[in-house]
Order: sequence, then structure tokens, then C-alpha cells
Amino acid sequence: MRHRSLEIIRDEHSSLAAMLQSMRMLVDRGPRDNPKNFFDVLRAMLFYIDEFPERLHHPKETELLFPRVAAAAPDVGVAVARLDRDHEYTEHAVREIQHLLLGWELLGESRRQKFIDAFDRYINLYLAHMRLEEQEILPAAEKYLTEADWALLDAEFEKNCDPLTGKYKPDPVYEQLFTRIVRDAPAPIGLGGG
Repeated sequence: MRHRSLEIIRDEHSSLAAMLQSMRMLVDRGPRDNPKNFFDVLRAMLFYIDEFPERLHHPKETELLFPRVAAAAPDVGVAVARLDRDHEYTEHAVREIQHLLLGWELLGESRRQKFIDAFDRYINLYLAHMRLEEQEILPAAEKYLTEADWALLDAEFEKNCDPLTGKYKPDPVYEQLFTRIVRDAPAPIGLGGG
């Protein structure tokens, strides 16, 4: 049986991985001859990560999915503990990276490398985090969770509606943010050249 929450989690992971890769490409290219667009787009992308994966996706995993999987399949307990620690780290790290980006933008090249080092750590951890979820947690969930578990998880994850998955229209509050990201960010997320 297919569970809607697993489809949503995988879709959100896919869109977030594409966002992270686009950000990495953008950072690798640097500001070039359009620093205003470069910093504006990166700020918008980091804000998206803070607003959607950090505030909607992760809490549902930490509070609803992970405890159920750990109770049903104790052998994934170590992975769950690591993923919970990752969630704590990424929640704080995205804000720190936003601050470091602002430092680079306002104070110049002397702040660039500090941003790049923190950004690379963050991206690498995030991609590894999603791989671990998809390789260990989601298969255990499919194998061990009950229909009652799935009914709750499906109902909660269906509330996410992340527009970058391409399946939902953005909430009007966020429409300008998503328009900016899609218009100005490099592929695979956006149409712009960054």
C-alpha cells in the first residue's frame, strides 16, 4: 500500500536536494558582475529552507515519524538519534549561515571563506541526512508502522504543501518569495542564471 506521507517526504527531499545543489552552484560561481542578485537569491533560498523544511517538515519527522519508527523497529534507534541531532543542528545552522552571508555581503571578501566553510558543512550534512532517512527510516516505516500510524502521518504531512515540489500553489503570503526563487535562481530550481 502506498502512503501519502512517504510520497510527500520523498518529494520534499527531492525539491530540497535540488535547492541545495542550486545554492551550491550559485556559491561556486560567486557574485560575478551581479552581486545584488547573487546575495538576494541566496538569502531568499536560505529563508525558504528556514520557513519550510525547518519549520514544517522536520518537526513532523522528529515528533511523529521518528518516535513511531524507533518504537516499532528499535534497530534504527541509532539512526533516529543522529537524525534528531541533525534537525537540531540544521535549525540553528541555517540562521547562522544567513548571518554569515550577510557578513560577506556587507563586509566583503574577508568574510567569504567563513561563509563557504559553514555552507559546505551544512549542505553536506543535509544531503547525508536525507540519504540516511531514505535508506533506513523510510523502509523501516513501510515495514513496521500500523495503519493507524499511517493515517496520522498522512494527515499531518498533507498539511505541508511545499510549492517547490511543483505540486502545490504557494500560499499567497509566500508567493513573492517563490516567484523570486524560480525567476532568479539557477537550474535545477530556477530559470535564472544566478
